[in-house]
Amino acid sequence: MDNQPARIVLVTGGSRGLGARVARQLGSVDTHVFATRDVSDEVESAEVIDTIAARFGRLDTLILNSSDALDTAADPGCAMRLNRDAQRRLALAALPLMPVGGRIVFVTSHQAHFFPDKAVPKGYTAVAASMRAGETALLTMRSEFRSAGVHITVVSGDMTHMTFADAVVDAATTANPASIMFVGAADHLVTA
Repeated sequence: MDNQPARIVLVTGGSRGLGARVARQLGSVDTHVFATRDVSDEVESAEVIDTIAARFGRLDTLILNSSDALDTAADPGCAMRLNRDAQRRLALAALPLMPVGGRIVFVTSHQAHFFPDKAVPKGYTAVAASMRAGETALLTMRSEFRSAGVHITVVSGDMTHMTFADAVVDAATTANPASIMFVGAADHLVTA
């Protein structure tokens, strides 16, 4: 295992959109980035974790990029399986590989982070509820993460904001990241 990268990162949803931008920004000579497409596929997720374990023996950073591009009309349970169940399952599978100082970054939208306290766009309720449920599921695991010496940060943002990917990268690489970071328009941050 000579010439190992300084950091091993797994980015879910890393094949397109925000996840792909984050993966590109993190990828370097010193950082090896694994990007997954479908974390709801239990076999694929287990294979990625097994590959990381066999090849590097550790995972320094897990970026859980929840998905807001879902066709919830086709399968109402799809959003919960992807944004809650799969995210939690992947965090649990990755935790034994994470060293003290490891990072978990959960990426969500303002609409989901503040759900159900703020209105969401028509047709977005199932997605917002699932992303919020995923965030809650991970936050209830904080004591497990803390015991392992792993820090969790939630990055909530306006999905179209140009600096969203930068904030996710900062959460993954900053020495002492905040437990929550907000990105983009402040209109969601103001309470009624």
